[in-house]
Amino acid sequence: MKKNYYIVTLIMLTFFVISFLTNIIGPLSPEFIKDFKLSDAMAGLLPFAFFIAYGVMSIPSSMLVQKYNEKAIMVAAFIVAFAGSLLLAVYPNYLTAILSLFLIGCGMAMLQVVINPLLRTSGGEENYAFTSVLAQLIFGGASFVSPLVYSYMVKNMGSSKGGFFPMLEAHVPAGMPWISLYWLFAVICLAMVVIMLVSKFPKVELASDEKAGPWKTHIDLFKKPVVVAYFIALFCYVGSEQGVSYWMSQFLFEYHKFDPQTTGANAVAYFWGLMTAGGILGLFLLKLMDSRKLLVIFTILALIFLTLGLFGAPQTSLYSFSIVGFFMSVMYPIIFSLALSSVSEDHGSFAGILVTGIIGGAVVQLLIGGLGSWFGLREGMCFLYITFGYMLSIGFWAKPLVTNKTIFDNNENKA
Repeated sequence: MKKNYYIVTLIMLTFFVISFLTNIIGPLSPEFIKDFKLSDAMAGLLPFAFFIAYGVMSIPSSMLVQKYNEKAIMVAAFIVAFAGSLLLAVYPNYLTAILSLFLIGCGMAMLQVVINPLLRTSGGEENYAFTSVLAQLIFGGASFVSPLVYSYMVKNMGSSKGGFFPMLEAHVPAGMPWISLYWLFAVICLAMVVIMLVSKFPKVELASDEKAGPWKTHIDLFKKPVVVAYFIALFCYVGSEQGVSYWMSQFLFEYHKFDPQTTGANAVAYFWGLMTAGGILGLFLLKLMDSRKLLVIFTILALIFLTLGLFGAPQTSLYSFSIVGFFMSVMYPIIFSLALSSVSEDHGSFAGILVTGIIGGAVVQLLIGGLGSWFGLREGMCFLYITFGYMLSIGFWAKPLVTNKTIFDNNENKA
């Protein structure tokens, strides 16, 4: 079909918004803990509520999108995210925070299911690799920007600056300037609803193996050891990514007394910024070596810097946590591609199962929070050695049907 660059641009904007709303949870962790007087275990329930929504909504959304059109699902997703954002902005407390994050997570899960096939259709199959990488770079850029926006808004609430700050102050509780972010999120989601309603969407034609099958197909897939192995891999990846980004600001405050509203937020921003930079380097390295070898090298380096973050001196810890993001950059795309290359059929249903693995971001945070309450946050974050260790093992046992092509290959590699 004819390329639709307007829809491609709209999808890129959607990737930006998903990341902007999702990856602010980490920098806000110390604020949740302080203002709602939470233990680490209670704080762990917040990302749990957000990421468990992916487990609830991913597979049903992939089925709904085949019954309704992409536009309807995207409008519904932003309405759900708007409701979640407004709920916490109007009634800021621990229980509404849990419900709010769950609703926002449901909206983001619905969007994730829709936008990748839509991007392939709108941008052209021959450009899908390029547009997918561009989308990931935009996703990473938004993750870098959102903590900086948080710092800016917190520092300027209550100031004499004009613009929207005086309007916000009347609706933000004293001593909780970070709530202003959720008013911003509500406005962004509402604006996206309007944009979606006035936009004309192309018809997405899925190939037979891209379509989500019935529940029986998913159940049959789960009986295959390779499917379970890669589900666990995505579970561990998202658990590790969020385990570092969510807890690092609180860790830096608790052990090294860095201000979470400035230094801690900036450290999280650089975690995502370096992940974007690492992704660019990874594109070149994947043309030079087998993806499994690259996964092993980057995972070992990530473990080294995680150790420096957990046990190093204050400045070493501050920089090391951010550098972990650089070496995590290639893990998600490599694991996802190895997974899809390891089965010969039912890729649509398998992709839905893999996306459901995002619940690792929920469960791992709950475990870290629980261990942190009992033994200390440092000891709790040591659980990440297990999740990183599993990802390291993939580089040794993965046997894809087709490996990534490098510049040294004359023919397509067969594993």
